[in-house]
Amino acid sequence: MWRDSFRLQIFCLLMAVLAVVVLVHNFFQLEHLDDYTVSGSNWITENNDQPSLSQTTKTTRKPYCGYEQQTLSKRERAEQESLLAALQWPKPPDGKIAFLQSTDPVHSDFVIVKPSRFFKVGDQLEVVVRMRDFQGKPKQYGGDYLQARIHSPLLKAGAIGRTVDCRNGLYKVFFTLLWPGEVKVSVTLVHPSEAVQVLLRLREEKPDRVYFKSSFKSGRFSETTECNVCLPGDLPVCNFTDLYTGEPWFCYKPRKLSCSSRISHAKGGYQKGLLTHEESLFFQSDVNIKMPILSNGPDSVIVKPKAFADSSNMDRAEDPTVSPSGYYYEDLWRPRTHWIYHFNKSDDISKCLQGKVIHLFGDSTIRQWFEYLTAAVPDLVEFNLGSPKNVGPFMSVDLKHNVLLKFRCHGPPIRFTTVFTSELRYIANELNGIVGGRNTVIAITIWSHFSTFPVEVYIRRLRNIRRAVIQLLDRSPKTLIVIRTANVQELGPEVSLFNSDWYSLQLDSVMRKMFSGIAVHFVDAWEMSLAHYLPHNLHPKEVIVRNQIDTFLSYVCPLQF
Repeated sequence: MWRDSFRLQIFCLLMAVLAVVVLVHNFFQLEHLDDYTVSGSNWITENNDQPSLSQTTKTTRKPYCGYEQQTLSKRERAEQESLLAALQWPKPPDGKIAFLQSTDPVHSDFVIVKPSRFFKVGDQLEVVVRMRDFQGKPKQYGGDYLQARIHSPLLKAGAIGRTVDCRNGLYKVFFTLLWPGEVKVSVTLVHPSEAVQVLLRLREEKPDRVYFKSSFKSGRFSETTECNVCLPGDLPVCNFTDLYTGEPWFCYKPRKLSCSSRISHAKGGYQKGLLTHEESLFFQSDVNIKMPILSNGPDSVIVKPKAFADSSNMDRAEDPTVSPSGYYYEDLWRPRTHWIYHFNKSDDISKCLQGKVIHLFGDSTIRQWFEYLTAAVPDLVEFNLGSPKNVGPFMSVDLKHNVLLKFRCHGPPIRFTTVFTSELRYIANELNGIVGGRNTVIAITIWSHFSTFPVEVYIRRLRNIRRAVIQLLDRSPKTLIVIRTANVQELGPEVSLFNSDWYSLQLDSVMRKMFSGIAVHFVDAWEMSLAHYLPHNLHPKEVIVRNQIDTFLSYVCPLQF
């Protein structure tokens, strides 16, 4: 009898071991799902102008939630290393830099190279920016984050420039002159190089400076615990890692309730006291955050029309990497890589969207598209799903034109107010559930809620989304997929530590590289927000959103008008 019992115990033990082996194998396969060749796709972008590592910040990367230890294929690892190398940023000399030796926008200036020469539309304009510290001494190193644009206020015209860091306190900015008339130059110091190094330190050492929480409920009992991609300490945790994508998410285990009683997710708050006193001096409004740098001499040039050429044709370029990607003229965005139609009438929008199912995935910046379209088209009526305000999911229906418009936020991390756990969906999983086809339109944006985490966290999320996009296009090539880029925003001392434009710039660069060579289209919200005359805003004003929508709809209906 005891022998039979012993054999039964051995058999159960072997079955348990076998189950563990199968589980590990399945996760291994999940991590390697990307290791296949896609015809015509170049996922790794070489940067020929990449600075040598001796001139840039070398960060000793600490393991974060296993992101350094995650199992990557050779292709994935090579891509990740290439992406991280391309993000390297010039750094100040070793040692702490005193505030008085940091970049002062008031003492700094810019000069236009040969401002009195004859300029015509299509020419290049060069500007040299000279940085000095608060004592008026020239800076000897680079790493400042600048934003520059040209504009003509009376014409409501504007475009961004391309900045080159000479790494000696000098910067060159190149502009393409795209319209005739008086064209002014504006240069802004977003952050001094010393502040950028603080932002880099926070991203690597304090990724949990935004924290989240979940509510657990069973009957009359409820508890709330902290959640994040990674949780410090040795307390018991609930593992909510997504089984399909492998995206990690954890909450501290409630004291009395089970992990399965989780009902909601929400933003918890922001950590305080992140900076030393000396570091805080690098983040001062009206001192060194988004401060204008004035010109030493003329700040504008006169541009003549291009002779013997139709200006409506000359500004179109075949190269999709052309910079700038577009410009404003009379408050209308003119892309330089494709034709655009401006949908000024609601009937035109209805005609374009007729018979379409439009899925909008992402954060509140693409929720603006849902709100704009629902308000702009009288026949598009929002169907009340009982969703929390500003959270979703949302849905609008146009029965007359057979249009279905849907919005859903991306999965955690997301800094929304309460989201029911049943509505927490990862974009990759949602894409896997879409059949697709010529009447299916998908728009995606994902960036702002990842700004506090190491870049590997963002790369992993994009890798999962990209895989789902490629699979969707493989089974339904007629599906239209559009990606909305990041945008600039208003910054103050606190916002800079969590959502600086510098963080957004780095994530946006990663996104563009990872989706290059894939049959998706881009709405360049970055340039459209930076080139416009309105103050920067996380949620751009309606005139900018309208131009984003015009660009989006021009992809949906390229031959209709």
